[in-house]
Amino acid sequence: MDIDTTKHPCFNADSRHRFGRVHLPIAPQCNIQCKFCDRKYDCVNESRPGVTSTILQPEQAVAYLETVLEQDPHIAVAGLAGPGDPFADPERTLRTLRLVRERFPELILCVSSNGLGVAPHVAELARLKVSHLTITINAVDPEIGARIVAWVRDGRRILRGREAAALLLERQLEAVRAAKAAGLIVKVNTIVIAGVNDHHVADIARTVAALGANVLNCIPLLPVAHTVFEAMQPPSADAMTRIRAEAATYLPQMHHCTRCRADAVGLLGEPMTRPALARLRPAAADVADRPYVAVASLEGVLVNEHLGQADSLWIFGRKDGGYAPVEKRRTPPAGNGRERWVALAGLLRDCRAVLACGAGTPPRDTLAEHGVPVIVMEGLVEEALDAVYSGAEIRSPLRQGACGCGSDAGGCTGNGMGCG
Repeated sequence: MDIDTTKHPCFNADSRHRFGRVHLPIAPQCNIQCKFCDRKYDCVNESRPGVTSTILQPEQAVAYLETVLEQDPHIAVAGLAGPGDPFADPERTLRTLRLVRERFPELILCVSSNGLGVAPHVAELARLKVSHLTITINAVDPEIGARIVAWVRDGRRILRGREAAALLLERQLEAVRAAKAAGLIVKVNTIVIAGVNDHHVADIARTVAALGANVLNCIPLLPVAHTVFEAMQPPSADAMTRIRAEAATYLPQMHHCTRCRADAVGLLGEPMTRPALARLRPAAADVADRPYVAVASLEGVLVNEHLGQADSLWIFGRKDGGYAPVEKRRTPPAGNGRERWVALAGLLRDCRAVLACGAGTPPRDTLAEHGVPVIVMEGLVEEALDAVYSGAEIRSPLRQGACGCGSDAGGCTGNGMGCG
């Protein structure tokens, strides 16, 4: 089936009053930290990238999309735009895209990313007929980029300063090049920051135009509380007019951007409404409707791993009258404090509970706030699953230090402030 890509309201201004889009908030993690960004998960009154009222699992996203399309026939695009970066967890993103493409073969699919992890997955994006890709590039000079990005996470490496900016730029340009070679339509977003990169936007436009990018979207900085740039003034309207005119020498400009939320739905510029939330939040499902249980386990048989030390969690579900592992999900990296546990809650929205042999107060409290209780216990996974699915109390007292929490023998490296 042919897909009419001209209906994308962000890439085609003539379509913005006739066709809408829905953003599926399935990406809670991010692999970089920009100095202007603060992701939030529950602020309905704030309209900007990085904000969503909930996080969906891939299967939940498809169910939600079905509801949206039934009620709003003008939706032409399903996009993945956060609240983190879709390629911080590419398996989750690609699974969502596969499910959506299978269910809605005629829908335009769109992904927005910082570009760090895109290139290895471009072939799969093309196979799934993802037609539009947006990459945010704020500098093509690592010295300037180092003033904008605080850190970059490449696998288990955390890079900072010029080294981080140089790697990010290399991966971004590689992503643009690969996407164009695969036939995708590429938009580059640039956040214009007065006194930092406002003199540099034409260089960005020239660089990405040479790689085949289709359009540039210059977005004036929106100062956000609790960020490095929170007190910085945005560039003036006159400055933005001049910057866009200079950049237009190399690339067509997008002039109708509305700074969409990660859960935006409807026509561009429409606010997040109560009826829209009434569709979105039930999609995350209550505990009784969640099909899975997450388990911190070294081998998938015993509950024997501390939640704070688990690099991944086993995801179990019912099968043939018993239980079976469905997949393993990587946990967000350590070191980000509460943000780590908020991100994990987003990853486990289809889970009734998390089983672990130990967990600090911060993860227990944060996951509970997001509707994912942590059960601290020991024993066989299968017996614990029987109790969770039946609603029975788990009677398995935890021996002090059994899985290393708080004990030197177990290798606890905490500082007494709770698991981070």
